[in-house]
Amino acid sequence: MVSLSSPTNPLLKVGDVAERTGLPSKTIRYYDDIGLLSPTVERSETGYRLFSTDVLNRLAFIKQAQALGLSLAEIHHILEIRDRGELPCGEVRQHLEAKVDAITRQIEALILLRAELQGILSGWDEHPSGDRLAHTICPNLQKD
Repeated sequence: MVSLSSPTNPLLKVGDVAERTGLPSKTIRYYDDIGLLSPTVERSETGYRLFSTDVLNRLAFIKQAQALGLSLAEIHHILEIRDRGELPCGEVRQHLEAKVDAITRQIEALILLRAELQGILSGWDEHPSGDRLAHTICPNLQKD
């Protein structure tokens, strides 16, 4: 195994990485377990994870990508492209455009829902007739 350590790039333990990134150690271990950190981590002889300082940039990217709505699977794919030595910006753009499209559809659905709710509320009857009460749970929602 080739060591990631050098005089200018000392290896960091999980706790050090957690302290520098603000991420819980458990999250860092999980990201390593699912392969998001693989080129930046090695194991000590006793099995401890040791990270190059490159992990800090990688974790910053992961945090930013998640904040923009990318899934860990999408992030993994993007990082694989980068790990092959290619710039993944085109892939990132495609994912972000897909997120914008999905958000647009959600907004449209919410606008329709809001209009439906406003319609129900505008015709709200606080004292519905007795015959409507007998065969509905809420006559304002269950129109005859």
